[in-house]
Amino acid sequence: MVIAGPTGSGKSALALRLARELTSESPARNGWGGEIVNCDSLQLYKGFDIGTAKLSETERGSIPHHMIDVLDARQVYSAGDYARDARASIAGISARGHVPIVTGGTGFYLRALLDGLPALPARDESLRARLVERESRRPGSLHRILSRLDRAAAQRIHARDLQKTIRALEICLLTRGTLPPASDSEPLTGYAILKLGLDPERALLHRVLDARTREMFHRGLLDEVRALLASGLTGNEKPFESLGYKQALAHLRGQMSLDEAIESTLIETRQYAKRQWTWFRRDPQIVWLRGFGNEMSIIEQSLAKCAEFFRRYV
Repeated sequence: MVIAGPTGSGKSALALRLARELTSESPARNGWGGEIVNCDSLQLYKGFDIGTAKLSETERGSIPHHMIDVLDARQVYSAGDYARDARASIAGISARGHVPIVTGGTGFYLRALLDGLPALPARDESLRARLVERESRRPGSLHRILSRLDRAAAQRIHARDLQKTIRALEICLLTRGTLPPASDSEPLTGYAILKLGLDPERALLHRVLDARTREMFHRGLLDEVRALLASGLTGNEKPFESLGYKQALAHLRGQMSLDEAIESTLIETRQYAKRQWTWFRRDPQIVWLRGFGNEMSIIEQSLAKCAEFFRRYV
């Protein structure tokens, strides 16, 4: 089972509720238990909790969670690495006779998990450093170069998504060609997959995101970043490039006022949610539910979809 949707739509809450229902004596259970597999690229990292809306151990309760707090911030980790490790988690869950519930908003990681990725060259840190240095001197130049080398890839990657631009350009330069086609990938096999998507009304989601962002800063995000830096991190690690963390870091370094950091996070979070909607709506297999994951009507619809799915495929 997959639960997708934009940030703030209640994916974690719904996944937890469904996992508990599958583990209890309910019409949807049919003898299974549910275990959750995280598909949020930032929740993989230890210590990055407040800014990622990571559920606490108490909130998770007795429901097993996988692919959370498995990485140190210094580790280099790719979508291919995630696909390999998440598939191993799913295989283990299935071997126990339980239902894997994959939830999170990192669409590229979910695609890698379900559809696979073609074989790609390893990262070349020297090349990447040169690309980053060029981008710092000429902002936007890397995406323009990618447009010349691989127009199709450039059209799929947002001009402001520097990480994906660098990776696509790195592959082009190392292989002296374009990105390999998706047909070269090895999809996940042996599973029937129910995909649920949360689609709350946009204005309501924006209010939720704004409130969550402000609470994030007031609840201790700055202290969390201070503690991460005190632990020996430099602030240059990949997780610090994410929403909230990069603004908190800029504030602590005197580059932004607190109000500016919050406002920047508000704006970019809304933009990120819009990109997630666009990404997931390309998937015709997703069954869309019009609301938030913690609404009783959405929970009831999800349970009904699960029961119908189990009757059909099991």
